[in-house]
Amino acid sequence: MKILGIDSSGLVASAAVLADDTVVSEFTVNNKKTHSQTLLPMIDQVVKMSGIEKNEIDAVAVAAGPGSFTGLRIGSSTAKGIAYVLGKPVVSVPTLEGLAYRMAMTEHLICPMMDARRNQVYTGAYRIKEGKLEICIPQKAADILEILSEVNRLGEKVIFLGDGVPVQMDTIHREMIVPYEFAPAHLNRQSAAAVAALGAIYYSEGKMENAMTHRPVYLRKSQAERERSEKLKAEQGM
Repeated sequence: MKILGIDSSGLVASAAVLADDTVVSEFTVNNKKTHSQTLLPMIDQVVKMSGIEKNEIDAVAVAAGPGSFTGLRIGSSTAKGIAYVLGKPVVSVPTLEGLAYRMAMTEHLICPMMDARRNQVYTGAYRIKEGKLEICIPQKAADILEILSEVNRLGEKVIFLGDGVPVQMDTIHREMIVPYEFAPAHLNRQSAAAVAALGAIYYSEGKMENAMTHRPVYLRKSQAERERSEKLKAEQGM
């Protein structure tokens, strides 16, 4: 099985090719360049360096959200375009599940966090059992205090990772009751290799989409939509 993985859901842009149980090539950057500039060249490079022809790819796995609205649109449209041209399916991997799968060898609870601004995070809680991801708290947009309270109630040691962690570090230290730690630098951000690996599992379970029907998952309105809604409410209240 050969899977092309794509993740542009957050600050990181990443592309990888997985062949069976081996990541044969991966390209990941976190340099604040726009994903529209970097993603396609990265995909071309990882496929070329993998030695695998594009038509040999069985599916395109993409981090499907939540995350940056612009990043998700870029990743989704790129995955759809490649899958459509190749006549292959798209495997939608929820962003936070892909991020949590970075810690697939731990026995502890895993809590990925992506910064959603306004003191909110995109988050969830997971554990790994027999190599498979188990959802303890489904992914959602939540206030940081809300998710930390939920994790505390689970009563287990937890590992935090994601770009929301540095933003909320002080709050985590202040609010956590159960034992906790943070993922190391080489595992604490999104990775297309993790998306591809989890995508391969979902592919084997038949969790696939047609390229034309794939849509990203935003979980909440964009900033522009929220501002417009707030403006309308203010005008109606006048």
